[in-house]
Amino acid sequence: MTTRDPLFPETDSLDDWFPRGAHSTPAAPGAGQRLGVVVGGSLSRGLDIKLDPQATIEDLAVGRYVVVRGRSKRFFCMITDVLLDATNPAIRSDPPDLGDAFLRDVYSGTAAFGTVHVAPMLSIDEGSDEPKPVRTIPSHFTAVEIASAQDVDDVFGQEDATHFHVGAPLELEDTRVHLDLRRLVERSVGIFGKSGTGKSFLTRILLAGVIKNDAAVTLIFDMHNDYGWAVKTEDGPQAKGLKQLFGGRVVIFTLDDEATRRRGASYDHEVTIGYDEIEPEDLAMLKTTLDLSDAMIDAAYELHKVWGRGWIGQLINADAEALEALKAQLAASFVSVLALKRRVQRFERYGFLKPHAAEDSARRILEYIESRKNVVLEFGRYGNALDAYILVANYLTRRIHQMYVERVEKALGDTALEPPQLLITIEEAHKFLDPQIARQTIFGTIARELRKYNVTLLIVDQRPSGIDEEVMSQIGTRVTALLDNERDIAAVLTGVSGAGGLREVIARLDTRQQALIMGHAVPMPVVVKTRTYDTEFYASVSSASTQDAPKLSVTPSDPESRRLR
Repeated sequence: MTTRDPLFPETDSLDDWFPRGAHSTPAAPGAGQRLGVVVGGSLSRGLDIKLDPQATIEDLAVGRYVVVRGRSKRFFCMITDVLLDATNPAIRSDPPDLGDAFLRDVYSGTAAFGTVHVAPMLSIDEGSDEPKPVRTIPSHFTAVEIASAQDVDDVFGQEDATHFHVGAPLELEDTRVHLDLRRLVERSVGIFGKSGTGKSFLTRILLAGVIKNDAAVTLIFDMHNDYGWAVKTEDGPQAKGLKQLFGGRVVIFTLDDEATRRRGASYDHEVTIGYDEIEPEDLAMLKTTLDLSDAMIDAAYELHKVWGRGWIGQLINADAEALEALKAQLAASFVSVLALKRRVQRFERYGFLKPHAAEDSARRILEYIESRKNVVLEFGRYGNALDAYILVANYLTRRIHQMYVERVEKALGDTALEPPQLLITIEEAHKFLDPQIARQTIFGTIARELRKYNVTLLIVDQRPSGIDEEVMSQIGTRVTALLDNERDIAAVLTGVSGAGGLREVIARLDTRQQALIMGHAVPMPVVVKTRTYDTEFYASVSSASTQDAPKLSVTPSDPESRRLR
């Protein structure tokens, strides 16, 4: 029986009008549930949404999708900020007592309420299924809902030959976000995140999608042996590498066969580089890591002119008599020559450097690429030597790019004769793309060329602020895990519209298995919980492992037969 309030005998009690605890434990918002209404905003700064009393603000994380259903359009928006507001400033200075549940329930949703700030990303006209850029905003008091699985599918489409499942939007684990792989490889790709955020697993997932769907051929400079045969996870067990997933479609080259065997892994070829193949341009990339001065680099060019192709080997082995004889032939400072000799003598520690290489590794790798086989170059113990990594990556990339340019120009626009699209993966990218050297390096050239010669980059880095701004502006798709350095966040958002709201999203990502994807391969920025790299993932791509690329028509015993056809 309802108890009557003595002050209002003709009515129900105040408990019937304002039930205690009515707003204390509202249900968490689910897909399609109404959140509130639009109360303000603009196209440039986003929309302000006043939450309904039953909406739980604690469940509305930045990065989550909402849909504003206007009269003739559906607006897809991302939550970029969450805040508390009140109609009366006195509530802030004199809030209700913690024990007074009645006043809290009266105020909640009326005098005190939650607000979210959302950034409109795309709109779909009524009767259409084609997402378009946002050019207007909805009117006041338009209803706002949590995005449903159907809403997300309308934007990101279904998985097919060119679309690859990379993860699920926040709080929508029953739906999927698909990357357009064709658009992904058209321009360079960047994967960024602080140390420990799982960049290598993110990279491996993307590379698996590219290989599975044959969107491009990949050349991976595997600094820490994370991509070839297997990699040890933080939990202990080993995760499969690309070779185990795709079999003959992936070929492993190694600089350190001893380390590869010690890890119980297999490899297809060992890489050796001759001193007579290294040119002064390769040393210029090592200016920072080897502490080379401009005078030393000038001396390298002069030595190359005097001694020819074997100049590094001769410099390393030159005794006092040979150096004295050289002194009269050089215009460069002799002190710079001696300093350069001390620097390049470090190369003697690297077993993959020989006076003369048994075969041309760059051409051998290109033969596999031409036959649409993916190449992983493992560095073994040399991965911890940054100068070795930079030297080899620059040496091979410069020659492969030169060969690609020759073949593309020779094809004269006939796509049937052009080499396949190539995606080159490098780690510690800021060492190759530093503002001081990016304009002169092959990697800076590739990034600026876009797809002119069918070569793009996949750069993996934890310090995007160290990469040249012009190069960053040319990166088509950016996959960003957690970053907490303001300069790094600003670098990732260079040239991105609505960067202010996305800044908060990046800074509040989880430390693992979350990333913000934006750019050329997705129709709008999206925060995803990335797929888990586990047995389920292996099974989803395993069908590709039995589809080997055509075999190379080469005869190892006949060097002439190794020439590209």
